[in-house]
Amino acid sequence: MTESDTGPDRTATRGEPESTKRRDIIDGARRVFFDKGFDGASMDEVAKAAGVSKATIYVYFSSKDELFEALVLNDRARSAELLFEVDTSTGDVDSVLRRIGISFMTMMVQPDHIKLVRMVIGVAEKFPRVGRSFFEAGPCHGGRRLAGLLRQQADLGRLTLDDDLAAAHLFLNMCQGMLAKELLFGNPVPPTPAQIAETVDRAVRVFLSAYRTRPVN
Repeated sequence: MTESDTGPDRTATRGEPESTKRRDIIDGARRVFFDKGFDGASMDEVAKAAGVSKATIYVYFSSKDELFEALVLNDRARSAELLFEVDTSTGDVDSVLRRIGISFMTMMVQPDHIKLVRMVIGVAEKFPRVGRSFFEAGPCHGGRRLAGLLRQQADLGRLTLDDDLAAAHLFLNMCQGMLAKELLFGNPVPPTPAQIAETVDRAVRVFLSAYRTRPVN
């Protein structure tokens, strides 16, 4: 059986996305994919890392690309949720945006995140569903989460938004500047916290110059 062949019937387990065994497999796959890359990883290595048999992996995942997709969805969705756990009712809008931006960029420049993005780009042409899943679970989901927080700021009278989702993506893209791109294309030196803060502060200033609610004269 090849790594793309369908294994045993998975009907009974596919409805249990958070099962302990499934999490163990994804955790093992994470270690192997990050060490070997997508093409270099094998299901035998994943089974060994997860402490399960290869047959058990096929109970949950039909192929290596499906397992990688599950890893992508798991990591990106979890990151997007954690990034935007911010109490927007306290503090001014400047500090709220700054906390979000620094949290976002600290995650974006992590070596494991850069590795994951490179792997997704590498497999997206062969497995476009994986690329789309990453895009939906990461940038799209993160943008929607931030759009909700921006709406809360607008409800508090701090922002005036014509399109909250577009504003969210604009802010996140400005926070990135060139920092993540430089790492993605081979710069081995990650930005310092001061460099991240400087880029985020610039993004906050530009964003608020466009969206901060102006006082009525």
